[in-house]
Amino acid sequence: MKSYATANWKGSGKEGGGTLTSKSKVLDNTSYDFRSRFEDGTYTNPEELVAAAHAGCFSMKLSFVLGAAGFTPAGIDTKCTITLENGAITSSHLEVKAAVPGIDAAKFAECAADAKANCPISKLLNTNITMEAVLA
Repeated sequence: MKSYATANWKGSGKEGGGTLTSKSKVLDNTSYDFRSRFEDGTYTNPEELVAAAHAGCFSMKLSFVLGAAGFTPAGIDTKCTITLENGAITSSHLEVKAAVPGIDAAKFAECAADAKANCPISKLLNTNITMEAVLA
């Protein structure tokens, strides 16, 4: 499978602005700009999209790992915080709360660690990835 998105930017880095469009059109000329990335703007930004990708990928991978261990999650909620410092993504932090009938804390921690290490976005990111994972 191949996926894609396009970006269009007009103007200078600080005063200009751009739009993002994804293959699925979930993003369809979605605006992004300097203020939304470095100040308090209301558009999206690349780091927010990376955070969404990491949270979604991790949650799906955790579901697969739990399933392989014989558990079906009732729900997995993941918040991902991407930190951008001095022009580089320096960390990705996952906060996970999951309801998994019949699992104990040790097995859940093992499954969460597996998902963190092996989801495709974790493998893609060249940064420090931390995680807090708890059963709800």
